[in-house]
Amino acid sequence: MTFEVIGTYATAIFLLIGSGFALVGVLGLLKFNDSMTRLHAPTKVGTVGIGALLLASMTYSYVSGAPSMHELLIMAFLFVTAPISANFIAKVNIHLRTCETPPAPPRDDTWSTLKAPEDDQDLDPASDT
Repeated sequence: MTFEVIGTYATAIFLLIGSGFALVGVLGLLKFNDSMTRLHAPTKVGTVGIGALLLASMTYSYVSGAPSMHELLIMAFLFVTAPISANFIAKVNIHLRTCETPPAPPRDDTWSTLKAPEDDQDLDPASDT
């Protein structure tokens, strides 16, 4: 097998993987009911699908003799901006109360702090020996 044939097969595999992920993202976007569940399909699955399609484009351009690295910039921009935009969309939905409110933390005084509950504190670790 020559380098061109292997590159063509790799391009085809990347195209199939990318289109499969993009299809799952589209189906998830159409199937889910509210905006918070719809948010996961295009941001998670779609990002991987577009990444695989861009990888196919890079592979094809390298095999055809005109290598292009513009796709790396597109992938970097996509992988950085997709989670941030998903976070902003989720925050808007929470603030507009268009979705279920997240549950309150069980102990509000110790949640996300370094303060440990008094029940969990050891009196003297040296006395255990």
